[in-house]
Order: sequence, then C-alpha cells, then structure tokens
Amino acid sequence: MEKNWIIKEQGDNVVVKQLMNSLDVPQPLANLMVQRGITSYDEANSFFRPVLENLHDPFLMKDMNIAVDRISSAIYKNEKILIYGDYDVDGTTSVALMYSFFRNIYQNIDFYIPDRYTEGYGISCKGIDYAHENNCKLMITLDCGIKAVDKIKYASSLGLDVIICDHHLPGDRVPAATAVLDPKQEGCNYPYKDLSGCGVGFKLIQAYSRVNGTPFKNLIQYLDLVAISIASDIVPLTGENRILAHFGLIQLNENPRMGIAKIIKESEIRKKITIEDIIFKIGPRINAAGRMESGNKAVELMVSEDGMLAEEMSREIDNCNRDRRSVDRNITTEALRMISADPRHVNARTTVLYNPQWHKGVIGIVASRLIETYYRPTVILTESNGFATGSARSVAGYDLYQAIESCSDLLENFGGHMYAAGLTMKKENVPIFIERFEEAVTQTITEEQLVPQVIIDMELDFADITETFYSILEQFQPYGPENLAPVFMTWKVYDTGMGRVVGSSGEHLKLELCRESTGTASIPAIAFGQGNKLPLIRGGRPVDICYSVEMNEFKGTRNLQLNIRDIIPSDITG
Repeated sequence: MEKNWIIKEQGDNVVVKQLMNSLDVPQPLANLMVQRGITSYDEANSFFRPVLENLHDPFLMKDMNIAVDRISSAIYKNEKILIYGDYDVDGTTSVALMYSFFRNIYQNIDFYIPDRYTEGYGISCKGIDYAHENNCKLMITLDCGIKAVDKIKYASSLGLDVIICDHHLPGDRVPAATAVLDPKQEGCNYPYKDLSGCGVGFKLIQAYSRVNGTPFKNLIQYLDLVAISIASDIVPLTGENRILAHFGLIQLNENPRMGIAKIIKESEIRKKITIEDIIFKIGPRINAAGRMESGNKAVELMVSEDGMLAEEMSREIDNCNRDRRSVDRNITTEALRMISADPRHVNARTTVLYNPQWHKGVIGIVASRLIETYYRPTVILTESNGFATGSARSVAGYDLYQAIESCSDLLENFGGHMYAAGLTMKKENVPIFIERFEEAVTQTITEEQLVPQVIIDMELDFADITETFYSILEQFQPYGPENLAPVFMTWKVYDTGMGRVVGSSGEHLKLELCRESTGTASIPAIAFGQGNKLPLIRGGRPVDICYSVEMNEFKGTRNLQLNIRDIIPSDITG
C-alpha cells in the first residue's frame, strides 16, 4: 500500500545547539528532544530521569476529598463496597488495583465486571441491581460512568452511593454521583488531563493513603497494573503517565504481582518487558477474557495470591486469547471477501459490514485489521440482543466520532472518540446507515487522509547509528502517543546483495544496507510485510528508506538493526 511520508518540522537550530552542548549529545538526538518540547537541561533531566516525587497532589482533582471521606465513612460503618469496572484492560486493571488495595485493609468488599454481551459497556442496570441485592451501600466505578446520568439516578433511587472514577470526556451533564473523579470534567483543576482509568483509580488510593497514614512506598506494588492500563488504553506517554509507566515497567520487570507474572510466562517474554510487549502480548491476553468469556476471569487472575490457581487461570486466559486470534482471523478473511466481491465496497470511501453471526468480542479488532488493507473509516456490525451493534475505527487525522454523530438519528446509542467508537442501531436501520455514513465521510474526508502516513522525525546518516547513539535513544522510552518511537529516513541506500525474502510465505524482507556516499559499513535491516518489494533493491538499485533503530537479540548475540517502515525507489524523491 502506498504511503505518504510526512517529515516533521525540525527543531530550532539555536536551541538544538544549546542542548547539544549542555547535554553532550549528538545533533540528531538534541533535535529529537526539541521536537518533543524539551528545550533545557532541566526539562531533559525531568524527561529522562522520572521521579515519583513529581506526581501531582491527588487532592488537586475535583471531588477527591469527598470521595476519600465517603470511602472512610463506609469502612468506619462496615458498609459493603462494590468495585465496578469495564471489561477491557483499563477497566479490569482498575478493578484489580482498587480491589487489591482495599481488600488488604477491609474485608466487606466485592467487585463486578459487566458482561460484554448481555450488559454492554459501562454501568448497567443489572450491575446496580447486583449491588442493591447484595446490600452494597457504596459503588466505586472505574473507567466508566461519566455519561451514566440516568444509571446514577437509578442507583440513588435504591439508596446506593456512587463514586465515579473515569477519564473519558463528559457529556452535556455530569451524573449526580456522590463524587466524580475525572480530570476532563469542567471545573477540575488537576494539572494532567490524560490519565488512564486505572491512573485515576491510582490517584484515589494515593489520596486515601495520605489521609490514613499509609506510606507511598506501599503503593508502588500497584504500578504494574497502571503501566498495563496506560499502554493498552493508548493514552499519551507524557507527563504523569510517563512517570507512572516508567516505574510500572520497573515493577513489571522486577516484581510483578503473581497473576501478571503468570501472564508474562504464558506470553513467553524472555527479555526486558517494554510498552510494546504490553500492547501486543500482555494486554491482549487480559482483554481476551472479556472478549471470549468474562472479564471477571482477568480480575480474579490479577488479584490472586494462590500460585497454583493463578497458573491455572493464566492458562485459561491464554486459551481464550488463542480462540480470539482464530476467530478474528476467520472473520477478517470473510470480511475481506465480502469487500472484494462487491464493487460498491471496493470503491467506497468507507467500509461498513454487517453479519449477525460474527463474534461481538472481536469486531473492533477486525475493523482495525481491515484498515490495513482498505485504508478508510471502518464500521463492523453484528447482532446482539436483537440489535445491530458494532465497533468503528478511523484513519489518521479523521474524526470518526463526528461522522457517526451525524447519523445519530439512526442510532439507539453510541460513544467513543475521534479514532474509535461503539454504536448500536435497529437492524432495519443498517442499510440506510451504510448510505448516510458513506455520505458523511465523503463530504468531510480529504484525499490525503485516505492514504496511510509515515511520520518521520528527521534524516539520518548511517554513520550516526552507533552503540552510543542507540543507548541514548533507548532513554526516550517508554514510547507511546505523543512520544512515539523516532522514525528516521536515509536517501539513496543500496543492498549489498544479501537481500532476501523471509517468513513462512516470504512476506518479509531481510536486507543488508549500505550508503556508498559515506563509506560506512553495512547495517542489517528487516522490513516486515514488505517481501513484495524485493525487486526494488535488486541489482544495486538505490532506494530511500524510513525506519526505526532497534537492537536485535538472537541466540545471545546483539546487533543494531533497522526496522524499515517503507521503501521507495530513489528516483521518486530525487
């Protein structure tokens, strides 16, 4: 698939030179810092040397004192508390964190994860009824609730107090809960707005601990859960999230909780765990429980202190993940056939597919996979509880939520954000929704947004790629939104003749590249999914490449390697 190369604006030369001198780093690395808003020695020190002391005061968050007082009152009166959270990774890690913390000091506590298929996302009436029937007097919701105006009203009518911990954007009205913790709500002066749901939960236990004399060092054990939520929920890796993720990764690598350790073992991670490992190995396994069976399993595993039970549950969750992969592959194949068989689908600017037999738990993944082949806003629908319900995914720079909102008269409900959303409609509305959504997107999307982009930080010469360069580059981690892994470009490089396709189907390209103009030694490279580009590098033809730099470890040997994002003939760019 053709890609647009977008080269970032380079850092101010004067500031870059100042950083080069004050930090004694090469120009490319100083430029990377300036591009990320690091313009002084102190800012660099804060970025590269995160400290827990720089976490914000939790009581800066609106309603935090009310929330702490209500929890303290519940414990004093021995009232039963229900911890309620969504079934995805952020929700289940939030519940595991909150439940584990309070269980250590208070026994009259329970947790609840709604069923994806019978209850759907967020606070459900069934969950509220469960709390009422089990004599709960206080419910703490995590990663959900900020738009649940009617549900909170229903809970109040049953005498149930609710503390909402959420990080999503509020609607027109904030629910009339006992306390609402959400840094994005109007009137909240909390300095950092991009916490994960689990991050908001962590701030609550931080505040409670301060009031009740629990040392902060006792909370570090929960940061493995916070790091998993930050990585899996794709929140910005800046500010407070960077600090929490940094120390959470240390916890994951050195002393993870028992259930997480078992997941790591099942994931077969045998090196230092990174954000990427969470996104592609740990997070999907936690998510798979809620997708294929019940999110309760994930929480039970993460709070387990029984080694044998945790091992058994981790194997069950790993099996759920295998089932999930098989199901989403099969549905993706079927969906691609549906598109290719209908010229209207092939030539459209959107993909909207409906099959009542598809598994609800994987349709979001399928939507993302289809975008890899047909790069355009995508909605995948199936049937659930008599309605057509589905997941939507967008492309870079396009506001999918607004396009869905323009069709709101056809929908029973919807929610989400710019790049991902969920929606439900009557089955008879699907055909008209397909037409209206296509029309809305066609009127608002640009040609450039329909072509995948590679965002490039800067040009780099092979001579700059040294062990020292990489050791400093490593310190930019953890990578994530607003602090992505740097991408470089180099013009007119050549394969030394060692280039070949690899992989079971020859889908990848293994190269040995050099740049004659600088006379540097060759450097190995891997281009995943680009085996079809082998003819481009045959016969010493010059190509332009964009890539990230990584350390390849194989059988005890380490060497620097380029992970190529795209390859084009040099004559295209000149």
